Order: sequence, then C-alpha cells, then structure tokens
Amino acid sequence: MAEERIDAVDEELVSDRIADLVEYLVVSVVDEPDAVSLEVIDRTDASTIEVTVADGDVAKVIGRHGRTIKAIRTLARALAARLGTAVEVEVLG
Repeated sequence: MAEERIDAVDEELVSDRIADLVEYLVVSVVDEPDAVSLEVIDRTDASTIEVTVADGDVAKVIGRHGRTIKAIRTLARALAARLGTAVEVEVLG
C-alpha cells in the first residue's frame, strides 16, 4: 500500500517535500531565517537542493567539522530513498 502512495506522488512534489524538510532544518539553525532560500534543480536521476543563507550563517549550517550539514544531508537522503529518488544538498553563502 505504501508503494502505491509513493508511485502516485508526482516527481516534482517529491523534490518539493525533500526541500521542505531541508528548509525546516536550515531555518532552525540560522540566526537570519528570512535570508534562507532554496533552489531545487531536478534531473532525471536525482535532484540537487542549493541552500543560500546569509554570510554569517554559513558556518552554522556547515557546523564543526561539517557535522551539521552532514546530518541535514543524511536526513534528506533518507527521505529521498523512502520516496524512491536521490538528492544532493549544497550550501551557498
């Protein structure tokens, strides 16, 4: 039954759902949530989510030794795998 629901979801909506998760996580980490913007680039094999934040928040999103962005990427990839697709998350300053 879960397979039927996933198949019924449009490909654009899948990347939007993943982008919503990434946006929620990033906004909760930064000092300037209004400066957060996401661009979703859909390809046939995977999607790329480019996250733009204020210059002062780039370090917060990346975290010490990249731990925060690694956690965000792990959650995004887990959701993407569950929805039957692949995703990459990139941070732009």
